Amino acid sequence: MTTDSNLDARRHRTVVWVVALATVGLIFDGYDLVVYGTVVSKFLRDASQIGTVTPATAGALGSYALVGVLVGALLAGSVGDILGRRKVMLFSYAWFSFGMGLTAMTTTTTMFGLMRFVTGLGVGALVATTGALVSEYAPKGRKNLCNAITYSGVPLGSLLAAMLAILWLQHVGWRGMFWIGALPFVTLLPLAYFKMPESVAWLVSRGRLDEARAISQQTGVEIPGIMPSAAGGVPPASAGKAGFAGLFVSYLFPTLILGLMSATGLVLVYSLNTWLPELMLRAGFNARGSLSFLLVLNGGAVIGALAGSRVADTFGPKPVVAACFLIGSISISLLTLKVPLGVLLTVVAIVGLGTSGTQTLIYGFVANYYRTNVRGAGVAWCAGFGRLGGVVGPLLGGLLISIGLALDSIFYILAAVGILGVLLTLLVPSARGPRELPSTSIEPSLRAKPGKLASSGIKKS
Repeated sequence: MTTDSNLDARRHRTVVWVVALATVGLIFDGYDLVVYGTVVSKFLRDASQIGTVTPATAGALGSYALVGVLVGALLAGSVGDILGRRKVMLFSYAWFSFGMGLTAMTTTTTMFGLMRFVTGLGVGALVATTGALVSEYAPKGRKNLCNAITYSGVPLGSLLAAMLAILWLQHVGWRGMFWIGALPFVTLLPLAYFKMPESVAWLVSRGRLDEARAISQQTGVEIPGIMPSAAGGVPPASAGKAGFAGLFVSYLFPTLILGLMSATGLVLVYSLNTWLPELMLRAGFNARGSLSFLLVLNGGAVIGALAGSRVADTFGPKPVVAACFLIGSISISLLTLKVPLGVLLTVVAIVGLGTSGTQTLIYGFVANYYRTNVRGAGVAWCAGFGRLGGVVGPLLGGLLISIGLALDSIFYILAAVGILGVLLTLLVPSARGPRELPSTSIEPSLRAKPGKLASSGIKKS
């Protein structure tokens, strides 16, 4: 009984570390997402910052980071199922930290846009890999919840950016806001190096059984599919081709639909997070008031994603994602009504649930849809191809503002995008076949020698 208790304690501690570190990483992703939206109004009105910035230019600058995210996510999908989750995530923390610091030192629109693209490469690789690692450590029946907690880091980071902009922007300027985004290099990266293990399921799927046993012994996480053969070997946890090759051979239609679904969600996420402060400024609110809407938007996203994930673990993610898209569409339409400020803020919070909150649930949906050896590629596709929607979002907002479209018309167009998301979600077919083999405990004779622990991506504590 004591042994079982110790095993459960180690397993619980490991899951907590993995989810916590992954969440903090995505908090900085969310911060990167919104920090530009908090300073874009300053760029539009003060050419001394990085040069003359028109609404169309501002939309383009907002999209450069998302092009980088797209490229970074797809590159990570190509290597993440081959090199491992841990290596890609550690590299991503370092990369986007440097990118944020270098962005803070730019003086022209050209260099600002270039460094936003460079930063996006690291952010994309991180988003593409995080869901796979968390899904492979999350306990059964809690996978959507663990992914929702993790990906709630994105709206939490967005909320943090809005809050810090309200409190500090006038004191530290836009450069100080970007320097904050470089902090993971000296905080999160060292901690993750010592505390974030490689995925046991991924190691088994690659046939790296000694390392899998070592991490299993250290973390208490069971090895999937431990079924010793006559030769003493263990079959891989996943069959078939790995990475994008396996993804498009075994899951072609659902992968295309999931990519389009993610892209649709990200059109809403990035258009609102980039342009909502400016739209509310044009609606008559002052600078701080307009940033407060961004704060409420992302607060609603966090609460909505966590609540939705509990329902998704019970009824499945597909109907929940479809319902959240519908809620987002309806609530965006309601922004056109003339209502008291308190009611308007409530509606904005519901918009957050139906946009950023929905996107959080989509990542959990995708991470649990695929088998182990294509999971990283599947999440990468969702994050990478989906970022086409992220590229379109800021450009769409800039275009609609540039042509002088009324605020009500802009909101109705975004509401129509939400309806498209509902339809795409309903087209996703049910997942076929097992995503993992059954997990069983490790026999004592199969456990690794202590000396192999350090080479497996987690340090002995």
